[in-house]
Amino acid sequence: MALKLNALSLRSHKYSSSAVQTMARSSFRSSKVVMASTLRSGANEVENLKKPFTPPREVHVQVTHSMPAQKIEIFRALEDWADQNILSLLKPVEKCWQPQDFLPDPASDGFHDQVQELRERAVEIPDDYFIVLVGDMVTEEALPTYQTMLNTLDGVRDETGASLTSWAIWTRAWTAEENRHGDLLNKYLYLSGRVDMRAIEKTIQYLIGSGMDPRTENSPYLGFIYTSFQERATFISHGNTARHAKEYGDLKLAQICGTIASDEKRHETAYTKIVEKLFEIDPDGTVLAFADMMKKKISMPAHLMYDGRDDNLFDHFSAVAQRLGVYTAKDYADILEFLVGRWKVEDLTGLSSEGRKAQEYVCRLPPRIRRLEERAQGRAKQAPTIPFSWIYDRRVLL
Repeated sequence: MALKLNALSLRSHKYSSSAVQTMARSSFRSSKVVMASTLRSGANEVENLKKPFTPPREVHVQVTHSMPAQKIEIFRALEDWADQNILSLLKPVEKCWQPQDFLPDPASDGFHDQVQELRERAVEIPDDYFIVLVGDMVTEEALPTYQTMLNTLDGVRDETGASLTSWAIWTRAWTAEENRHGDLLNKYLYLSGRVDMRAIEKTIQYLIGSGMDPRTENSPYLGFIYTSFQERATFISHGNTARHAKEYGDLKLAQICGTIASDEKRHETAYTKIVEKLFEIDPDGTVLAFADMMKKKISMPAHLMYDGRDDNLFDHFSAVAQRLGVYTAKDYADILEFLVGRWKVEDLTGLSSEGRKAQEYVCRLPPRIRRLEERAQGRAKQAPTIPFSWIYDRRVLL
């Protein structure tokens, strides 16, 4: 900012040299304030711009490596146990189903007829069901993030990418089995002609780029409690989409969703067995981890979902799933209640005072969640309709 002082103004106001200097300093200070304010404003505007692969919502400041080092030895000592009890729950590749088993055969002379039949069945399915099916598929397609999350867990990670430890073999083979889920749903949706695949593909890319925020602190105690909960949640969700598909008359889609659900159930069994073993070896540490995970609330794996436009896409998808009964707040409470019973948390003895508090907290939580949900339902207002990019901006009731 230029300081304009001419001889005429000096003479008319009889400014002294010191007065001129004082005014100059004051004007300079003012200009610095203006410039600093402008720079701060510009910086804020830059910060407010959505950067590529920045999650659509704020993630927590993560606690990392919170598990005491001596507890890593527990997982090393469980290598042989995991080999006998966890790896046995995997299926050999040659005995696994593959996506092509459920889809039109491109090498068949009847391929075009099979695709046409698939599309005719899909015409009868409402848009809100497709929102839930797409959301489930997008969640499955973000599999690289979930393998990455498992490989952050101290004591069980795949240190080399091809490690021969039981934990590393499980993580890779689990990922390979899960990979078929997204592949199958993706191909079905592509062939159905009912959805905007480019918008969906953008959503998948954004989601993988954003990652996830499970708040598991690199601790396998927290990580395996999280996966136990999540595998049961996906089992329920895919099972309910199978039920709805059957009601809509698409028996092939019902078979697809039901087959995926059965995989999720088997994976749930593996993760719940791991936590069950931890309760046997270290009941105090495990119940404290269970309570910690539930106090944080179990975030869904795709909670950072974004399509390049809707910052609340996951919430909107979840609202449709809740309304259709595919995955609900009641299911959340039911899963927690199931795990409390599966791990016999109420029967734990010999706990520390903190452990007893954690035990009481998790055992009392399911009915509390149900009461809160009932109140929320009672206060629920008329749901709006919003456009979803996944179905060419057609509007769906939340």
